[in-house]
Amino acid sequence: MPKMKTKRAAAKRFKITGTGKVMRMRHARNHNRLKKAPRVRRSFDKMVPVHPSDTHRVKPLLPYAW
Repeated sequence: MPKMKTKRAAAKRFKITGTGKVMRMRHARNHNRLKKAPRVRRSFDKMVPVHPSDTHRVKPLLPYAW
């Protein structure tokens, strides 16, 4: 049986926590960031969980992360 391949684009965008949640980065991290308030800019640096209804799309892309 051959190994399953991980989609490298998804591996760069999503991380799996120890409890199994899928985490993603927020959008709007680079362009026009200085115009935004410092509180908003700090919130871009934190990862947020993917919505539960979308995790079924990410799961097949990262077969060894679960």
